[in-house]
Amino acid sequence: MRRRARLYRRAERNRRPWHRRQGFGCIFAILFLVVVASIVTATASVLSHLGPVPVVIAVVAVVAIAAALLRGVAGAARDLDAMLAATRRVEEGDYGVRLGGTRSDLPPVQELARGFDTMTARLEADEEQRRTLLADVSHELRTPLAVITGNLEAIVDGVYPPDPEHLASILDETRVMERLIEDLRTVALSEAGTLTLHPEPTDPDILIGEVLHAFGPGATAAGVTLATASTDDLPILDIDPVRIREVLSNLVANALRHTPTGGSITVGGSATAASVVLTVRDTGPGIDPELLPHVFDRFVKGSGSRGSGLGLAIARGLVEAHGGTIAVEAPAGGGTTFRVELPRTSEG
Repeated sequence: MRRRARLYRRAERNRRPWHRRQGFGCIFAILFLVVVASIVTATASVLSHLGPVPVVIAVVAVVAIAAALLRGVAGAARDLDAMLAATRRVEEGDYGVRLGGTRSDLPPVQELARGFDTMTARLEADEEQRRTLLADVSHELRTPLAVITGNLEAIVDGVYPPDPEHLASILDETRVMERLIEDLRTVALSEAGTLTLHPEPTDPDILIGEVLHAFGPGATAAGVTLATASTDDLPILDIDPVRIREVLSNLVANALRHTPTGGSITVGGSATAASVVLTVRDTGPGIDPELLPHVFDRFVKGSGSRGSGLGLAIARGLVEAHGGTIAVEAPAGGGTTFRVELPRTSEG
């Protein structure tokens, strides 16, 4: 099958007109010979009145210079031929092609080759990310779909009665799918830079209080202490309060899932001359060092995690959409601290 595809592509290339099948070397050689011949003729014509010896010397000098230039032009032509062949491979879907250097010493040709390799590397990474995303989405949707299908088939076959208990489980799984789809939409928009924000003057202290109030009952039920530790009277920020509250909620929910009974979660904030830093610190077991560099990637989650693996990816996208940064620290002794830094755009 692959041999047939190669033969088909070769036949397609052979159908191209002659001038499109020739490489840059052939074209440059023809142009170069024409130019050299013109220079030699003009030189001989100008110096003909001086006698044959000066003419011969001038012609030999022109030819020597032309030969030296030809070597440089030939190297550039071979590099351009290689780029043309590589471009055709990219056109056919091969994003793994790399030039890996040039024969020519001309800076523009070298820069063009580096740019080409950078472009194909990004294309290859994007293609791999697209395939991984499709596989991850399919995997995440398979479980709720299986539950919904199984319950509905059981109801249709008369195995389960269509009572509130069994219908509620179906409804719960549809909500899981709805949440997953909305999370994917948020991640896609933030990564594409098209996420719409609705900034307004917001007091970060109020956001922290709202998040603590929302998670208070859950923390109490889990036997986890939830408290605030703001060191400053935080200034008013021009941010989207709904989105930043979503960021804090993601971080607190994640901390609550990984903090054992008797532990604590502290949400705080501090101000610098240029930014406001919000922190969520827990006393859980920490994060696996191998997992730590990838915690903000999509669908990355630790063993035993019940989440979709999108919460931290969403948090990063929302923070970066505000022009801020998010980072995590997980020392070997245990505990995890997330730091959200937002630019300070107004004085409080």
